[in-house]
This record gives sequence, structure tokens and C-alpha cells, in this order.
Amino acid sequence: MFLTKLSLTNFRSYQHLETEIPSGILLLSGGNAQGKTTILEALFYCATFSSLLAENDRQLIRFESMKEPIAVARIVAQFQKSETDHKLEIRIIQETNSLNKHVRKEILLDNVKTSAQKTVGFFPAVLLIPQMTAILEGSPHERRRYLNITLSQSIPGYAQALTEYNQIISQRNALLKLLGERKADPQQLDYWDEIMSKRASFIIYHRIHALHTLEKLAQEAHRKLTANVENLFLNYQPSYDPAYDSVKRDSIAYSWSDRQDRLINKPDEIQTGFRMRLNSIRNQEIERGISTIGPHRDDFRIIGNDIDIGTYGSRGQIRTALISLKLAEINWMKDKLGVHPLLLLDETLAELDQQRRNDLQDWLNTCRQGILTTSDLSHFTESFIKNHIVWNVAGGTIQK
Repeated sequence: MFLTKLSLTNFRSYQHLETEIPSGILLLSGGNAQGKTTILEALFYCATFSSLLAENDRQLIRFESMKEPIAVARIVAQFQKSETDHKLEIRIIQETNSLNKHVRKEILLDNVKTSAQKTVGFFPAVLLIPQMTAILEGSPHERRRYLNITLSQSIPGYAQALTEYNQIISQRNALLKLLGERKADPQQLDYWDEIMSKRASFIIYHRIHALHTLEKLAQEAHRKLTANVENLFLNYQPSYDPAYDSVKRDSIAYSWSDRQDRLINKPDEIQTGFRMRLNSIRNQEIERGISTIGPHRDDFRIIGNDIDIGTYGSRGQIRTALISLKLAEINWMKDKLGVHPLLLLDETLAELDQQRRNDLQDWLNTCRQGILTTSDLSHFTESFIKNHIVWNVAGGTIQK
């Protein structure tokens, strides 16, 4: 896939931006708070229809435009995919009346209205911003969020299954709380347990296989970035592990020798075991009033040379491991989708030593298309800058 043109209207600090995008590596240089990261945010929004930097869509609308009764932030990306031209347009619309402000979103693919669930993954992109170190250092929620974004772009039906699963969990938790308060018939859970098991098995199956492949690809990238000094492993910690007795074990500590056992389970086998596990812990869940197992409680950790990098790694190790994971994500998505995703890197070289900077730049020289930002061009070698296009961003404008 090649991005050819980007247009922003009333998006963040940009009143209007329209520019053609070159192939290969484009380097956006400029000071802080000038609008570099906003361009990456807009492009990743085209891939996932959500922002990793905003709490809600309203924050994406240019502040000055929100004084109008109807304020519209607009992103238009034109790109080539499988030798076909496409146009993706996203409108974030705030309508103001005497009572409240309502924000909605419209998505048009090739001028035809569509939904986020149907379109996610059509414009594939991989984003790396400094805040993403939370994937290693942060809570399990951050790692689940990363997995969900990656798989939603790459696995048909994953986004739909995840949406339905979250709705089921909400309904099931409400019923569990009601059963605990009123001592009603627990067989009311049978319906929810059945459909929960079906959606959960689909999500668990694809998480198992995705992390298995991502680990192999990340190991290869990590060895190159660390001169073969460090090895990398992805430690998947599902709250329901199909590799173990689903009835007798509440949770299973990670074991290197048993990782392969998860790969042999088919979705229907995972569904059966998950359903049995729910039945065995029903009384405990009613007592607690929440669903205690399922993809909403999964986690994974990143291990380097037998230590948990998120807990014990240095800043450089954390940054390098995250870059390795992102490089793996690129190759995995390319294999799944049959097209190269757009690479978006924000201040990626800032906390790397010189050798790791050089190794990453060598890899970037082979990238089909990527947009990088930096506030310090000295992080890049003279030859890298010479061989790629550099634009300056200042005050929400681009100087080519």
C-alpha cells in the first residue's frame, strides 16, 4: 500500500492541510508542539478509527471551529492498494444545540458510507509513539489494547467479535450481580455463557497464534538491533489457558515448555473447555458479581534474556524491545493482508544509543513507505538524511 495524498481540515491544530506524500521514507523535522505528531495521529486514525492520544473524538476537532453550531474535523487519505486507487474520508462532527453537544463519526470509503468495523484494516498502519512504552511498562489493559488494535487490522471478524464480547461481558456482569443480590436461579447464565464462550474462543485462538508468530519475527528484529546479544520472548498469560485442565486450574503461571501446547487447540476445542470452566466457577463469579476469566483479563509480558523488560529493563532496552515488536508487527501484517502497512514513527531514535540508531536506520532504508518525526536531525546519519526526503513542520504548516 502507498499513501499518495493527505488532507486535514479542522483536525487538531490544522485548519487546513493538503499535501502529496512521497514513497519511501519521509522525515518530518521541527520543534515540539508544531504539528508533526498530529499528522501521524491522523493517519493512524484512518487505520483504527480511534486515537491513542485523545480521550475522545471531540478533542480531535480544532478548538477554534467548535464555536460554530456544527463543527467538522475531516481527514482524507488517498492511497494505492493492489494497484487500485482508493479514497478514505473520515468526518468527526460535533453538533451543538441548547441542551448538549453531540459528537458522531462518518466514514466514507471510495465515497460510500461504511462502518468502522467493516473498514478497519483496509488502510493498514503501524504506529510507534513514545507513549507506547506503556505496552511494556503499563497495566495489562495497555497490552490488551495493543493486541486488539493489531489483530483488528489483520484478522477478519476480530473487531466484530471483540465488540460483541465486550457487550456480552457487560450484560453478564449485570446478571451476576443481580443473581448475587437476589439469590435467583443461576441457570439464567446458561445463555450468556454459551455466547460468551463462542466469542472468547475466537479471540483467544487468534491471540495465541498472533503472539506465536510475532515472537519469532520480533526475535529476528531484536537480534539485529542488539548485535545478537539479546533474545526476546513474548509471554502470553491468558486468564483461561486451553493448554491446561480447564476445570481444575484457576490460572496458570507461564511455562516455557508448555507454550506449544496452546497451538494445537482449535477454536471449537477452546470453546468447549472455556464453557466447562465457566460452569465450574459459576458460584464464585455470582458471589463476586463479575466475570473472572476471559480475554478481558488476559495479559502478556515481554522477556529479554530471562528478565521482564517492562519491570527491570533500562530505557534503552524498553525502547529497543518496543521497536522490535513494531518491526515484527509490520511483517506480520504484511503476511496477513498481502500489502505493506504504512509505518509511522514518532521520535523513535531519541533514547537509543548510536549503534542501535544506525541499525534501525539501516532497516528503514529498506522500508517501502514510512513517515518519521524528529525534533533533532542530528539523531540521523548524514547519509540517511541525504537519501530521504526531509520536510520542516512549524506552526501547523509544512515547508518542503
